[in-house]
Amino acid sequence: MEPIIERACGLDVHQETIVACLLVGKPDQRPRKELKTFRTVTQELLALRQWLQDAGCTHVAMESSGVYWKPVYALLEDAFELIVGNAQHIKNVPGRKTDVKDAEWIADLVRHGLIRKSFVPPKPIRDLRDVVRYRRKVVQGRATERNRLLKLLETANIKLSSFLSNVFGASGMAMLHALIEGQLTPQDMAQLAKGRLRNKLADVELALDGRLQEHHRFLLRMQIERLEQANAQVQALDELIHEKLGPYREDAKRLATVPGVSTVVISELIAEMGTDMTAFQDEARLASWAGVCPGNHESAGKRKRGTKRNGNVHLTTALVEAAQAGIKKKGSYLRDKFHRLKARRGYKRALVAIAHKILIASYHVLRDRTDYRDLGETYLDRLAKHRVTSSLVRRLEKLGYDVRLEPKAA
Repeated sequence: MEPIIERACGLDVHQETIVACLLVGKPDQRPRKELKTFRTVTQELLALRQWLQDAGCTHVAMESSGVYWKPVYALLEDAFELIVGNAQHIKNVPGRKTDVKDAEWIADLVRHGLIRKSFVPPKPIRDLRDVVRYRRKVVQGRATERNRLLKLLETANIKLSSFLSNVFGASGMAMLHALIEGQLTPQDMAQLAKGRLRNKLADVELALDGRLQEHHRFLLRMQIERLEQANAQVQALDELIHEKLGPYREDAKRLATVPGVSTVVISELIAEMGTDMTAFQDEARLASWAGVCPGNHESAGKRKRGTKRNGNVHLTTALVEAAQAGIKKKGSYLRDKFHRLKARRGYKRALVAIAHKILIASYHVLRDRTDYRDLGETYLDRLAKHRVTSSLVRRLEKLGYDVRLEPKAA
């Protein structure tokens, strides 16, 4: 195979060092090789950048190893054609493995154009992605802390979770603070109930009559402080996300028309896949990258069941959450499709299939700059009218009816 790039560099990136291999030479000549090692501090990265510019390098490739490639990418992206490759796709053949050999292998692959570029969004989207991903971590940590608090209440035989739909609502938080203070009786604490919860005051009094000891109060106070801190952090992150979504406000409005896509999901979709759909060529490649399409498993001409592909776990999680909300919309295509698939494939597979539908819809919404148009719950029946009619006729005949079909008058 003939080389197609005259000046290419391969980088073997680690936490503390970078081994760079520069290949320079015309396609019909043996390339000249230069090897250098740099540290990963900023000054050394700038020296790497200057060295490559002085050599006239045009293409630089590296593996997506952990997070170590990110600062290198940020300092080089405006000067070269950067290629971040999947480490599994460019793994060298077994044999001697050193940092120098890895850098030479990467450089040789990029010189021949054999490394497929991984999707790296532009810098504004990457900044938004960092904030959105951290928000999810904070929310997950808050949920974990809530579970710890509920477990502590059960240890002290406080049964609030048995009678309150949301222990962390206005009524529940008022009762938790009263439990920490330890000054009120269960009857007095039950009077803190608000709204429809006041219809169950007798049950609430029994639920609050536990054996809360001093160390329980100490832990409960600490857990509530952590929850309040997490709530404040989520609010601050929401404000920052809202600010960073400013340039993509129109795209966010269009995504909001897709069933199940909430404000949080919108921010996650834009942060993970961006708004420029030309980066994925078509919707099938996007679904494969996201990991919401089935894998291929064929042997001896027989297609076997393929497990779900691995992909962007952050995007997959957001799509599944959107699917769980989207299937609840009455009269929608997604709801009808979900129940059809659920009967044959089970709940989880059907949910992933609906997540795939939502991703495809989001792709077309962003690509075509248009709103989502629901097909309706009768779409699949209209699509296979003859098959549905025959099936219903057979079922009625099995029940002992003679069926005669006549078209409905206009």
